[in-house]
Amino acid sequence: MRIGIDFGTSYSAAGAVVEGELQLIRFGTDQQFRTTVFFPQRLPDLSEFELTDALHDEIRKLTGEFRRDQTRLHAELRARREQAMKRTEPQRSSELGMIPSPRIRTDLELERDARALVRRRWAAEEMRKAMLEGVDLQRALYGEEAVDAFIEGGAGQLVVSPKSMLGYKLEARARDTLLGIATQLLRHIRLTASAQLGRDVRAAILGRPVRFRSSMKEAGGVQALEILTDAAYAAGFDEVEFLEEPAAAAYGFHKQTQRPRRTLILDIGGGTTDMALADIGGAAAAPVVHASWGEPVGGTDVDIELSMRGVMPLFGKGVTNTPVHRFYEASAVQDLQRQAKFREASFEHVQAPYGQRLEALKGSGHTVRLNRAVEHAKIRLSEVPSAALELDFIEPGLRAPIDAARLSDAASPFLHQLRSLMEHARAELNEPPETVYLTGGMSRSPYVPLLVKEIFPDAELVAGNASLGVVTGLAHAAAT
Repeated sequence: MRIGIDFGTSYSAAGAVVEGELQLIRFGTDQQFRTTVFFPQRLPDLSEFELTDALHDEIRKLTGEFRRDQTRLHAELRARREQAMKRTEPQRSSELGMIPSPRIRTDLELERDARALVRRRWAAEEMRKAMLEGVDLQRALYGEEAVDAFIEGGAGQLVVSPKSMLGYKLEARARDTLLGIATQLLRHIRLTASAQLGRDVRAAILGRPVRFRSSMKEAGGVQALEILTDAAYAAGFDEVEFLEEPAAAAYGFHKQTQRPRRTLILDIGGGTTDMALADIGGAAAAPVVHASWGEPVGGTDVDIELSMRGVMPLFGKGVTNTPVHRFYEASAVQDLQRQAKFREASFEHVQAPYGQRLEALKGSGHTVRLNRAVEHAKIRLSEVPSAALELDFIEPGLRAPIDAARLSDAASPFLHQLRSLMEHARAELNEPPETVYLTGGMSRSPYVPLLVKEIFPDAELVAGNASLGVVTGLAHAAAT
């Protein structure tokens, strides 16, 4: 059977429609889990890839197949052009305009592509064999349990929000490690779903943002989908498709409403903010999505800003000569490279008490513990005017008081980008939406609906399930 998977930046979830009824998968006692994994043992070292005689033969075989495919494609296109030239105008120009002109790749380029494919297949097989042997899968921990184990000082590797790294330029070893991590997480989801649904789950629709976080523009999105696809197959899925997350949320809202309405879906998650315009409700079997927009910003950006503005002054930000990027490195727990740079830095020369506090923050699990405290404070400040972060693990009695005004200040860069995204969408719409449907963890924040009403004053605001709106829609889409 096919399930829907919301592989999120902060939290992940899965669900399916069984005999017409929505069934969300439970991870422990919850219907979602933090997208974090802790490996008590290191993953297999996929950088040890070596070309054997058999792999050389496979590369030569694939190169030949690629060359034949290219020759066949160009022959087909040449025949189409010759046929089009026999037409009279304007049909001739119209047909010629629809015929692509792909560049002829050299033998060296074809061989390079073949080598890359062989390497990806080898890496996926190595991960699959490691998991079948139970090396890491049986001992890996997920979600809050993973964070707790890491904070308690367990030796191993903690990875927070692997989705946020998928679109960045990666060295071969980093890419293979990230592939292994995504494979472990997707396999965890597949096996948990299989056990609860009582059948072997082998097909899935995965949600994807409109725009991935990336340092390589569109190429980053292509890379992210390649890694997720390879990871899904290595995790045991035989079929995998992708659906933009706001379109998925539209499926969920479509099942909840009877009255046809022109709806703007606004999904604000941990790492991305996505929007889609869709016709919702009525007799149609599925929503009709007309357009989508996205920006790679979300709740984790607010967490980092809240840490920078509300907590890092206690560590010397704005007081000492410590470069600002050091505080950012400490706050960005989802970025493994920045975390490594922070741990490698020395703060012994920084004046007291800030140097000692920064050195203490380098302790095992301390940046993750701080990040979790900041996130919890952000959530509490949606309901209460003030909160305090207890930082006894850094220094006895150390506290960071944070109030709603500080959160509003920290959220201002994110809100500026959200405003720009909504104004851009509004400018492209022929008519304003009747309804704005809100989902995603950040949609709980009180300042989000206020901004939405400012941009779309006549639209009805519908608050969907902030945590499960996307996975509900993916489950319904998987059943179609």
